[in-house]
Amino acid sequence: MEPVVDPTMENAKTPLAQRFRGFLPVIVDVETGGFNAHTDALLEIAAVTLKMDDDGLLQRDETFDYHIDPFEGANIEQSALDFTGIDLESPDRPAVPEMMVLPELFKSIRRSVKEHGCTRAVMVAHNAHFDLGFVNAAANRCDIKRNPFHPFSCFDTATLSGLAFGQTVLAKTCQVAGIEFSNSQAHSAAYDAEKTADLFCLIVNRWQQLGGWPLPLD
Repeated sequence: MEPVVDPTMENAKTPLAQRFRGFLPVIVDVETGGFNAHTDALLEIAAVTLKMDDDGLLQRDETFDYHIDPFEGANIEQSALDFTGIDLESPDRPAVPEMMVLPELFKSIRRSVKEHGCTRAVMVAHNAHFDLGFVNAAANRCDIKRNPFHPFSCFDTATLSGLAFGQTVLAKTCQVAGIEFSNSQAHSAAYDAEKTADLFCLIVNRWQQLGGWPLPLD
């Protein structure tokens, strides 16, 4: 039987564009100086783009990773630094201002959106509204008008993990899912983003293999 095709996506350039209604999932992780996106510093950000193979299975593509200088007047809780292990004074920390990071990152994401024939990016993250809030707040501080991410829609792998594996903590979910996870490397934005990407791909791919996508005609 032929799969159901959304008529609005008939001219989509790629199967990946068809899979998520024109959205390109981009996995993001941020490390911060606290929980308040408007007052607390954004210290690290990583984003992972995806691609789809000939069998319609998702896999990681590129990883973009940045260390960020706290914006002027930013609040930084010592408890947050203790949790993430970030040393702001380390000479090995190649941090740059938000104003330099976000335009470069957003340009790379928009390029991937275009390559896959999508209309815009949708953020995928573990407890996604936390990450989306920090990214949107930073974009507003930098007065960036072309934010590639949908302003409020996102895919939350904590929710998906609760459904698929009965777990909501990233490390525990990866363990149950058979994804290698190192607690010593966790709370690095790049590491967590790549593990979250592996988890998202696993869940979406498993759903396809179980017959959940493409949707069959009745």
